[in-house]
Amino acid sequence: MAKLEFIAGGYDLVEALRVDEQGRLYFSEMFRDGGIFRRSPDGRIECIVKGRTAAGGMAFRERGGLVLNGRGMALWDERTGELRDLFTHFEGAPIFHLNDMTVTPDGSIITGSWGFELPDRHDAAEVVTTETPGELPTGSLFRVDPGGKVTKLDDGIIVSNGMGFSPDHRLFYVADSGAVAILMYDVGPGWTLKNRRQFASIAAGVPDGLAVDVEGGVWVACYGGGEVVRFRPDGTADSHIPVPAIKATTLVFGGSDLKDLYISTGDNTEDPSKGGSIYYMRSDIAGMPVTKARV
Repeated sequence: MAKLEFIAGGYDLVEALRVDEQGRLYFSEMFRDGGIFRRSPDGRIECIVKGRTAAGGMAFRERGGLVLNGRGMALWDERTGELRDLFTHFEGAPIFHLNDMTVTPDGSIITGSWGFELPDRHDAAEVVTTETPGELPTGSLFRVDPGGKVTKLDDGIIVSNGMGFSPDHRLFYVADSGAVAILMYDVGPGWTLKNRRQFASIAAGVPDGLAVDVEGGVWVACYGGGEVVRFRPDGTADSHIPVPAIKATTLVFGGSDLKDLYISTGDNTEDPSKGGSIYYMRSDIAGMPVTKARV
C-alpha cells in the first residue's frame, strides 16, 4: 500500500474535500473562523470564501463556482465572490445544519440535515457521538433539483454524514454517525430512496465522510477510529488505511485517473501542533466521479 504524504495542516477540523479538473483541492475549515480553501498542485493554499463555518459538504456547479452547506445551502459565484442562499427552510421551518452532499447524474443535489443546532466548536462531533440515539432529534435526507425544488426523501437520520452512489446508481449510501452505521437504500425513479437498511458498521469510532470506487467499494473515514476502511459491495471490510490522527473526517478521489486519494482529519497524532491535516496517497483502484450540480 502506498504511503500517506502530509500535504497541509494547521487547521481545526478539515472537511468537504473536492478536486477539480485542474487538480486543485478544495476543503473547508469547519470551526474557528470557518472558510473554504483551495490548494493548487504546487502546494499554494488560498482562502476563497471567508467566514463560511460548518461547511460539511461541497459540490462543484456546472455553471462554475460551488454549492456549500452549513447552516443551510448556498451558492458561491467565483466571478463575483457572491454567496447566495439556496435552501435554508423547509415547509416554513429553518434548517439547523446541512452536512454532507453528493450529486445525482442529472445534477440534483442530495444532502442530509441534522435535527439540532451544530455547536460552534471543535468538540461538536464529540457532542453528537456521546449522546445515545434516542436523545438526539433526528434529521432528514433531501433532494434539491436544478430548478430549486426541494423534496424530502427520508426521515429518522440521526447524524447525516458522507454519501454516495454505487457505480450503476442503483444503490445510495449514507453514513449515519449517530447510529454508528453506514446505511444503504435502493434508488427509485426520480432519484427517490427506498428500502433503507444497514450496509456495514465500523469497529472503532463513528463513520464520517465516504467515497465510492469504480468496483463498488465504499471507503469510509472513521472519526475516532484513526483510519479509512474500504468495504466490498457485500459490506465486508477488505482493507484498512491507518491515518496519523484519531479524527479521520472525510476523503475524496481526484486526478485524471481518479486514483489520487486525499484524506482529511481533525487532529494529528504525529505532530499535534499541525492540528487538522490533509494527507495524500495513490490508490490502486479509481474512485467514481461526482457529477457537477446544475442548481
